Amino acid sequence: MSKVISVKDLKELFTKSYGQDAPSKQKWAEFYNDDVIFIDPTQEKKGLNSYIEAQENLVKRCDDVYLETHAISITGKYGFVEWTMGLKIKGIEFIYPGITRLIFSKNGLIKEHRDYFDFCGPTFGPVPILGPFIRWLYSRFVS
Repeated sequence: MSKVISVKDLKELFTKSYGQDAPSKQKWAEFYNDDVIFIDPTQEKKGLNSYIEAQENLVKRCDDVYLETHAISITGKYGFVEWTMGLKIKGIEFIYPGITRLIFSKNGLIKEHRDYFDFCGPTFGPVPILGPFIRWLYSRFVS
């Protein structure tokens, strides 16, 4: 039997307020294939357990995490989610706007999850000395 993932389903998966618990392992397993591939600017994981571990490690490293969904589109075997992620770490809030591209398998579950966002700018931009260097380095590529 094939699952049909809806916009409502993705909104629930990609929305988390500060103070709210992250989705459980069982919740992830409802929507992701056992052999899912997860890629973001900092890592690449294969398999549902590795994906869940990556999500749990992010939550453990932070004082709190939020994810706000702005737009969702599903067309055929592709889904796209525009979001903003906030991470509170040692009293500092880091904000990352991003997009997720999902590819659904024949059974309807997510077989590939790829996040696109600027990791360096929001992470290192506010840091004295390092921040101006990062902005200078970025300018060398866009000027």
